Amino acid sequence: MPVKKILVVDDSPTDRQYMLETLARKGYQVVTAENGEDAIVKAKAELPDLILMDVVMPGLNGYQATRQITRDDATKHIPVIMCTSKGADTDKIWGLRQGANDYLVKPVDAAQLLAKIAQLSAAH
Repeated sequence: MPVKKILVVDDSPTDRQYMLETLARKGYQVVTAENGEDAIVKAKAELPDLILMDVVMPGLNGYQATRQITRDDATKHIPVIMCTSKGADTDKIWGLRQGANDYLVKPVDAAQLLAKIAQLSAAH
């Protein structure tokens, strides 16, 4: 299943805008959310092909939101890539344990991100 619609979840307006511009330039339809709660609502409403999830956010963090999204029957089919400043191996392992398909450390390299999206598109 090719990735067309991507939900970008980040509490940083700068990071959200960077992702939005990077992805829109490549023809992706982008939906944004500012926190974990918003991410869960939008994942169910929009049913994106991919979710790019920040971890450090007020309220529900990215790990918690990913866990809820990947365990809900309505959204568990949606792949999640964590995009976060938390770069320790333990953070990565924990993110993957919550159901994330992949993990990128900020600042996210656009070429690396687009390559991972292409890999996901090819795999489905």
